[in-house]
Amino acid sequence: MLKSKTFLKKTRAGGVVKIVREHYLRDDIGCGAPACAACDGAHAGPALESQPRDQASSLCPRPHYLLPDTNVLLHQIDVLEDPAIRNVIVLQTVLQEVRNRSAPIYKRIRDVTNNQEKHFYTFTNEHHKETYIEQEQGENANDRNDRAIRVAAKWYNEHLKKLSAENQLQVILITNDKKNKEKAVEEGIPAFTCEEYVKSLTANPELIDRLACLSDETNEIESGKIIFSEHLPLSKLQQGIKSGSYLQGTFRASRENYLEATVWIHGDKEEEKEILIQGLKHLNRAIHEDIVAVELLPKSQWVAPSSVVLHDEGQNEDDVERDEERELMLKTAVSEKMLRPTGRVVGIIKRNWRPYCGMLSKSGIKESRRHLFTPADKRIPRIRIETRQASTLEGRRIIVAIDGWPRNSRYPNGHFVKNLGDVGEKETETEVLLLEHDVPHQPFSQAVLSFLPKMPWSITENDMKNREDLRRLCVCSVDPPGCTDIDDALHCRELSNGNWEVGVHIADVSHFIRPGNALDQESARRGTTVYLCEKRIDMVPELLSSNLCSLRSNVDRLAFSCIWEMNHNAEILKTRFTKSVINSKASLTYAEAQMRIDSASMNDEITTSLRGLNKLAKILKKGRIEKGALTLSSPEVRFHMDSETHDPIDLQTKELRETNSMVEEFMLLANISVAKKIHEEFSEHALLRKHPAPPPSNYEILVKAAKSKNLEIKTDTAKSLADSLDRAECPDFPYLNTLLRILATRCMMQAVYFCSGMDNDFHHYGLASPIYTHFTSPIRRYADIIVHRLLAVAIGADSTYPELTDKHKLSDICKNLNFRHKMAQYAQRASVAFHTQLFFKSKGIVSEEAYILFVRKNAIVVLIPKYGLEGTVFFEEKDKPKPQLTYDDEIPSLRIEGTVFHVFDKVKVKITLDSSNLQHQKIRMALVEPQIPGINIPPDVSDMDLNGPGGKKRKLDK
Repeated sequence: MLKSKTFLKKTRAGGVVKIVREHYLRDDIGCGAPACAACDGAHAGPALESQPRDQASSLCPRPHYLLPDTNVLLHQIDVLEDPAIRNVIVLQTVLQEVRNRSAPIYKRIRDVTNNQEKHFYTFTNEHHKETYIEQEQGENANDRNDRAIRVAAKWYNEHLKKLSAENQLQVILITNDKKNKEKAVEEGIPAFTCEEYVKSLTANPELIDRLACLSDETNEIESGKIIFSEHLPLSKLQQGIKSGSYLQGTFRASRENYLEATVWIHGDKEEEKEILIQGLKHLNRAIHEDIVAVELLPKSQWVAPSSVVLHDEGQNEDDVERDEERELMLKTAVSEKMLRPTGRVVGIIKRNWRPYCGMLSKSGIKESRRHLFTPADKRIPRIRIETRQASTLEGRRIIVAIDGWPRNSRYPNGHFVKNLGDVGEKETETEVLLLEHDVPHQPFSQAVLSFLPKMPWSITENDMKNREDLRRLCVCSVDPPGCTDIDDALHCRELSNGNWEVGVHIADVSHFIRPGNALDQESARRGTTVYLCEKRIDMVPELLSSNLCSLRSNVDRLAFSCIWEMNHNAEILKTRFTKSVINSKASLTYAEAQMRIDSASMNDEITTSLRGLNKLAKILKKGRIEKGALTLSSPEVRFHMDSETHDPIDLQTKELRETNSMVEEFMLLANISVAKKIHEEFSEHALLRKHPAPPPSNYEILVKAAKSKNLEIKTDTAKSLADSLDRAECPDFPYLNTLLRILATRCMMQAVYFCSGMDNDFHHYGLASPIYTHFTSPIRRYADIIVHRLLAVAIGADSTYPELTDKHKLSDICKNLNFRHKMAQYAQRASVAFHTQLFFKSKGIVSEEAYILFVRKNAIVVLIPKYGLEGTVFFEEKDKPKPQLTYDDEIPSLRIEGTVFHVFDKVKVKITLDSSNLQHQKIRMALVEPQIPGINIPPDVSDMDLNGPGGKKRKLDK
């Protein structure tokens, strides 16, 4: 059956076009109930149960299916995801509305409908001839959709009566819309609010905790005191932004001070890039990462960023007076130079809430159901939740979602989502750090896995099209020990003309991951593999990462090869790229490869190849350094795990060998060669990687620190910085050069991916290369997969697709990749921090030598080379007499009771684990040497910031 609508539309040119919209209606769409003879199995995919075996409801004792409206899906998704809720009919009308209003909820509901155990059925009511309805005159779209939902619910109840008498099934409409519910009841449709229905499931009382709290109005009546000013409606905000009276930006809360935040303004105006927000009322219920509208305050009200550390630790939920007293502490007398543009939040343009991990702060009132939840992320305010299981949840990590923040409430309202497990347990803490850093880590879905090759897999004739057979070559891989995702392999041989042929062979992941399918979308979403201390979160399923794409020895593997002809001075004479098949002759570790190179007795083909590679790599490195490439340093640490408990039993800095550098040189060379090729072919849409030069102010700390040791560091170019670092030697202090390089690393900007058509600065500062990309690790980085696709099109080995040549789409991919890489780094650091805590928990109190990296007004930041561990030794303590401190910013130095500390001074510190705050356990450091009266005595005088980078195979994230 065909329905059509005809209407006329005026074009920009002034013409009139006639548009006809056709809407097909069918009578063969199944209802989803398996026992229904009328539909005769017309439905495909997951279906409802013929006899729902759900928990009994005191409101509707008969077997029933649920039919929720749009708002229930949008706001009560945590309830619907619970295993207790099954047999739900999701209407097409509802699904379309959810898709338009919230992409994350839409994804979650699609995941639930694909889970066969949940028995969620999608009914296409908009194309069923008995449930489709036209919009009536004077009826808005919202009312029309509400009516469509009621029509479908009524049709279902009539339709299911046709089943046999003993199968008397009901369909219950779940709606929180008062009018919709009243109309449904009038029409004879059984209807309840989500709260009524959930409370009727007496066997599942814990479900009540997962209900989202939405009734802001009821809270207004409960407590009449208004704390915050009203948020302006979106229309007024948009007008204000257009006229310039308001500014739009991203709200960034402070970790150190809960009464302070900054708003990063969107746009090109440099002078108002960052606006300071200070005080509870000016923050006006904005939460970290929200997109907000701010009003700039008059200059007379501008303030300076506060140096006070304030954490919200009060137990009283609405102690606003205490907050106002603390706000006065922030307003100290400062020079006019230090004042920053200051504003107040007038409205929220977009909420960027997510589920938050943390712990319950149980209410002191006995039998109370209202408690405060303290998030692990200090930038997030505490959240008020109602729960009946507070005693069970105490001392456990839980997840809570925010529902809203009424004007009269000191804290936002939320609801309990999930219990993760006990605080301090390895599995629980790993889950928390993955969730808090937004690392996608759920198992790969069936839809994703369905695109993997069927096993047993072998190379077919079709695979060999546009591909060279290089299996005869003596190819080998060199990687860290225990590496299973081998991306790269190398070969080197002397040609008959006396030149060298060198090949870098990279796993051909793009052969298995085709553009646009579910596997490709999931890899793009994950962006990178995340390496934690004892766990790897793969970007691609294990069948690819550790098997079919991994270039293991003695098996045929598909590769993408970059092959150069070089002379003995490592000058490139020819470069070619080809898809290939290789058979690696050996999978070596860095140590094994080094042993072969150094061995006088080994002269086989693999060893000869390695020696050739090593010789050329040294020349390449020398050439790079002469051009101004930087050799920086960071204290990388490796844990030795107990084979049974998997707890860290030893912690040491990683040892780098010549072979690490050998592999790195050829990976860099391949990345640069590929970058040039794809930019030649696709000047507007090549995916490249750049490293911006740091602003001169970044180097101040390095220059001052070197000056304190009578060394000069020049920073006008990368070359002058590299040369200065090479010259900065001190015969009686060999570790000084490493410390300077560690400090130089801290001055650097972040390297980022970008699309060549959206930027004109391609330079990679750290590598002193005019152009660079990532090609060599497609198993663990999605950027490399895109680069492989571009290169394959450039050499005619594969066909293109629309998104590959759309610079805006590529730019969006780059944004996600930059975010995912940053989060992966933070997650790795957090994993190192947690395992370091475990290590010192079992080790007890340890004293070690350390070097001062920074001096602060009341503390020194030290690095312990043995553990690659960084921490802060504080010299002021609560409730203790304050020592006499004199800080000199120019040298920089700190004088304590007659003892002066300079950057790079050697000290001895005592390391202990402080577990007084379960949620934020930390390593404390106290000074042992030099002896200072009144300072060395306390055993735990410190706070801790663990910056040791984590993970494995961080070969090339330059």
